[in-house]
Amino acid sequence: MSLWTPGGEHEVPREPAPTAPRGPAGDDGGVEDLPGFDELSPEQQQQAMNMARELAETRERLAQVPAAEVVANHVMGLYELAAIHLSVDPPSLDDARLAIDAMVALVDGLAGRLGEHEPVLIEARTQLQLAFVEVKRAVDEQG
Repeated sequence: MSLWTPGGEHEVPREPAPTAPRGPAGDDGGVEDLPGFDELSPEQQQQAMNMARELAETRERLAQVPAAEVVANHVMGLYELAAIHLSVDPPSLDDARLAIDAMVALVDGLAGRLGEHEPVLIEARTQLQLAFVEVKRAVDEQG
């Protein structure tokens, strides 16, 4: 599995599958203890157990990734969202503005805490803000 960050793609090592699904606190209770589990068919029970196992594995892998990497990934998701709203015809300026404002809140609000990706995120924010101004100007000129 890989995780995309502004610095590129990073491989996240896969851990061997746990022998039993684990609940939110990491115990071995899993989904078998949830209300209604016994009412499921054997196939549905197996599917629920598999899903719980996959979720536990994903949580374990995510716990190995520095939070700054995950936050940077989310910031770039907001960048992409804003860019999509700016590129549709007609541009969705309110939606783009919301995504840009969310990106600004994260990048500026977490200044000094975003690690090695911070300069890239700042540059992406600036480029997006400039693009918004250009698109808005073009929309206003079209009347």
